[in-house]
Amino acid sequence: MKLTMLDLEAAAVGSRFPLAPVLEALPWNRDGLIAAIAQQHGSGEVLMLAWMNRRALDETLTSGQVCYWSRSRQQLWRKGESSGHWQQLIEARLDCDGDAILLIVDQQGPACHTGRPTCFYNAIEDDQVHILTAPLKEPAA
Repeated sequence: MKLTMLDLEAAAVGSRFPLAPVLEALPWNRDGLIAAIAQQHGSGEVLMLAWMNRRALDETLTSGQVCYWSRSRQQLWRKGESSGHWQQLIEARLDCDGDAILLIVDQQGPACHTGRPTCFYNAIEDDQVHILTAPLKEPAA
């Protein structure tokens, strides 16, 4: 019998499932990607949203260093490889229907390529967008 995300929805607290069939059950999009949200361990601040393919997720789970799939470059993107602003994986979670991954991380330096601590610094307030934070340092190239 093939595992589905509905099996996890119906499971009792404390149930355990082997990882491989759960990953196979994820609803990867037509490009083989799934949304990944990075959240700072401890503070709970949402840092960024990126995409992962199966290779990026496997590497992240194996190495503990977060790896994404760059849609613009069409290659694996190891967060911090060029900037030095690594994300150390603390915990990975799947949402209820498996269409997003929550990565609880220890972010080293700013998460955003603009040099800001989070990518979510544009607040929509009525009919304006308000910039909430300044870069911590010069943006990464």
